[in-house]
Amino acid sequence: MVERQLWHPVIAGIHLREAPVAVELLGQALVLWREPGHEGEAGGVHAWADQCPHRGARLSLGRVLTNLHGARLECPYHGWQFAGHGAAAHGHHGGPVAVGRCVHVPAAPTFESPERHAAQVFEAQERHGLVWVRLERPDLTQVPPSLAQPPAFAPWSDPLWRQLICGPYEVATSAPRLVENFLDLSHFGFVHEGWLGARHHAQVDTGRVEEGMDGVHARDCKAWQPRAYAGAQDGTWVAYRYTVPHPFAAVLHKDAAEGDPVSNAIALFIRPDGPEACTAWFAMATLGDLSDDEELRAFQDAVFAQDRPIVESQTPKRLPIGQDGPIAEVHGPADRMSSAYRRYLARVGVALGVC
Repeated sequence: MVERQLWHPVIAGIHLREAPVAVELLGQALVLWREPGHEGEAGGVHAWADQCPHRGARLSLGRVLTNLHGARLECPYHGWQFAGHGAAAHGHHGGPVAVGRCVHVPAAPTFESPERHAAQVFEAQERHGLVWVRLERPDLTQVPPSLAQPPAFAPWSDPLWRQLICGPYEVATSAPRLVENFLDLSHFGFVHEGWLGARHHAQVDTGRVEEGMDGVHARDCKAWQPRAYAGAQDGTWVAYRYTVPHPFAAVLHKDAAEGDPVSNAIALFIRPDGPEACTAWFAMATLGDLSDDEELRAFQDAVFAQDRPIVESQTPKRLPIGQDGPIAEVHGPADRMSSAYRRYLARVGVALGVC
């Protein structure tokens, strides 16, 4: 299953603090936990199977411990302690032990656990304000090298841009349906009339679309917007650039119009919760926007509230990527980007959320 070889967002970093958190990814129950940081910095993140190897209790019901032996996750049932980065066993003279290894059994304090007394550990990292997890290392004969890391979002690492996370949004549709909606300019004048578009100016320019194994790119896309920026009095054409760097992610850059002091970049990152359910976050980066964070989040919440009933109404909920058959969908001239996205899913071999 190629999806298990991809990085997926599982939680916003700000929501992972002192206590372990239970989540599920592609049917795998996970416990997420964070090691204590130093000097105000956030500590490293872990994603393990949410099952103690001793008697199967959920590790997410346990607690994080920190002492001279390093950071550990304690099982709630018998208090077994499992090693974080740099942790050492009680009485262990060989230095640090492997992450996930049992390093202390309170009922037998002198017992030195064998290697198989360990939690199942998955790869985890923090990127763009989210914690990302990969369940399997990729087979590069199946997965493009561009997917070996979480999708790029350059403005998030630029200190000149202001960044914030919006979400999570739980949606009763497939992750591919939600990505395709994000790429669709031609719904602006109807779903977001008066906000992002106007039905009397429904024409769009799909620009130049390029596709390959590294994803899909669209440049010089244009749509009419009633107000290009907060101080504008009249509508104008607004230019967009889109990138699909991952089957379940997409990035747009809204280029500043003439007289517009604001530039925006928005990344949609999605956790597939099943073939017809997903959870989404928007990572937003802005330059020159004087709105406070809560105003920006309220705007994004309002826009997504307009999208939600539409995408949840689509049938089938799984995105049809085949060209033939009873569930094939027809395409119009404004669908060049979404058609390219469907072909990308087929090239990568994505099976979850498509039909």
